[in-house]
Amino acid sequence: MKCKTTINYNIMTKAEIVNLIAKQTKVEQSEVLEIVEAFMKVIKNSLTDGENVYLREFGTFLIKHRAEKPARIISKNKTIIVPAHNIPSFKPSNIFSDKVKLASDDD
Repeated sequence: MKCKTTINYNIMTKAEIVNLIAKQTKVEQSEVLEIVEAFMKVIKNSLTDGENVYLREFGTFLIKHRAEKPARIISKNKTIIVPAHNIPSFKPSNIFSDKVKLASDDD
């Protein structure tokens, strides 16, 4: 007998984040949107420039290096080489991770 676990992830959009911040800070939504977009731009530019971004008690936006590796295209029965590349990644802080774990235990 198989046991199925259903996980229902809620999704929050940038617009919802802006609305919540505007309500909590009593700052105009247009100003909050500008700040949120500037924040995201700084993160993207830092990672593009090879700099990791550390936010204490939140987490780290970092660059992970993926080595060159062989891969297969099964439908064509062909082997290709995926070149080495960097990818952006996020590693939550222990405080952040623990808070999420505790929230999931309440379910």
